[in-house]
Amino acid sequence: MTHLAVEKEAGLPRGTASNYFRSREALLVAAAERIVELHHADMDQAAEQHKTTESVQFVDLLTESLLAAATTWRNRYLAIFELQLEAVRRPVLASALAGLQDTSTQFTAGHHDQLGLAIPRESIPALITLYGGALFTLVTAPPASVTRNVVQAVVHAIVYGAAAPEH
Repeated sequence: MTHLAVEKEAGLPRGTASNYFRSREALLVAAAERIVELHHADMDQAAEQHKTTESVQFVDLLTESLLAAATTWRNRYLAIFELQLEAVRRPVLASALAGLQDTSTQFTAGHHDQLGLAIPRESIPALITLYGGALFTLVTAPPASVTRNVVQAVVHAIVYGAAAPEH
């Protein structure tokens, strides 16, 4: 990500991005903060949508979430993964992204409670890790290969175990 690339994508005059963000690191931090903000808004919206649902099956909930993340929100998650990789080398960027994991764990626990899903709290970090790995694999695959059936098979493996008999 460069100032020039941001200006071009946003249709802004040359020099605008560098006026607001003096360094590449400042630009990356701003992008990370915005992505975290959008991610939290999406999580809140998802929680509101499911509040009105009478009965939610955990596999269906995960399938819909993972499918939307890997298709509708594909570019956002590609950006998150790019920023996370860059954060390995930039502590200030790591700090800007730190809230993603913590809030995801808290949100997931609260969301499961609201929906009456009996997921043990101690299982949530592992569930988020498996979800994140599956999401990385799906968003980096050719888009045409990401189908509901593929995602549902991945979710079944996450929930029931890859070697367990199908439920």
